Amino acid sequence: MNLSNALNMDPHLLVGLLNTELRDFSEDLEDLVKTHDLDRDQLIAKMEAAGYIYQAGQKQFR
Repeated sequence: MNLSNALNMDPHLLVGLLNTELRDFSEDLEDLVKTHDLDRDQLIAKMEAAGYIYQAGQKQFR
């Protein structure tokens, strides 16, 4: 999955893509941002602004 444009996407659509990527292809959030060359802090800030918090234990944004 190509998430290179993730920071420009609607967060309510992005959450599903991120959670799918986390579930199926990534070990954790660190692996996801490294694999897709994303800025971790910017991604978290974008998702938190939309009400989604990363849950490390569940490996997903909720």
